Amino acid sequence: MRRNKIGNGTVDVTELSFGAAAIGNLFAPVDSAEATRAVDAAWEAGIRYFDTAPHYGLGLSERRLGDALRDRPRSAYVISTKVGRLLEPGPDEGDDLGNGFAVPATHRRVWDFSADGVRRSIEDSLVRLGTDRIDIAYLHDPDDHAEDAFRHAYPMLEQLRSEGTLGAIGAGMNQTAMLTRFLRDTDADVMLCAGRCTLLDRSALDALLPEAQARGRSVVVGGVFNSGLLADPRPGAPYDYGAAPAGVLDRALRMQALCGRYGIPLRAAALQFPRRHPAVASVLVGTRSDAEVRDAAEMLRLDIPEALWDELLGLRED
Repeated sequence: MRRNKIGNGTVDVTELSFGAAAIGNLFAPVDSAEATRAVDAAWEAGIRYFDTAPHYGLGLSERRLGDALRDRPRSAYVISTKVGRLLEPGPDEGDDLGNGFAVPATHRRVWDFSADGVRRSIEDSLVRLGTDRIDIAYLHDPDDHAEDAFRHAYPMLEQLRSEGTLGAIGAGMNQTAMLTRFLRDTDADVMLCAGRCTLLDRSALDALLPEAQARGRSVVVGGVFNSGLLADPRPGAPYDYGAAPAGVLDRALRMQALCGRYGIPLRAAALQFPRRHPAVASVLVGTRSDAEVRDAAEMLRLDIPEALWDELLGLRED
């Protein structure tokens, strides 16, 4: 599988990456054996970039990912994790489904973009992952913490990068404005942008991706299915964590019909769309099973005619 360099640094990533939120029991339980099979399938498919976060299953995703990769050469793969939410011991009552994860509520999340909080978060992640370094670290959803993120958290990421604990640094968000600001105001290597570089929402093309390209930086794109609508467009399908509005659903159904005329699954076009921009280093797909991993790898390999792209990208909202 093709690898792309992150910015001008030494970290490179595969063009398809494994999103490990699901093996942290996102929305529903995944047993440990199934989680390991998913990671194994990713490896067999040539994927060498794996993304996780403390937020995912209150650390379960990091622990499972670390366990699944432990017997593989550390230099052969890239791990990214995130900072901004510390995990503090909680009352251990009930579950964490209110935050989207089917795990016991053994801990609570505490927003912390202080310098000390960032260092502690990285130290905790190193333990859960069972590694001595993290290849990429992102500030995780600093939307409501901009001042702390720029003044305290980001400088600590820079320090940890200079110390060799981190290989590359950046921010991961569901919006483009602050990510673009990070590119302009810092020396960040890479931005992780979810849901804004898709067939239905192309807002990353307005400023974020051109800025990254102009500055020689990289963007990792997640959320290419907009929460599932572009994988399986149907009434009731989710779009950006909620129900798809009628107009958006109609547009997705028209895209599906158009792809069908070319014999191409819509999910293949959705997955490949971000790769058309030169600043995009990897497409991050969340998978919870070996079958989903193999499907994503197959969709990446399909040859999509340029004529289909012309028609797809020309579809307008009615």
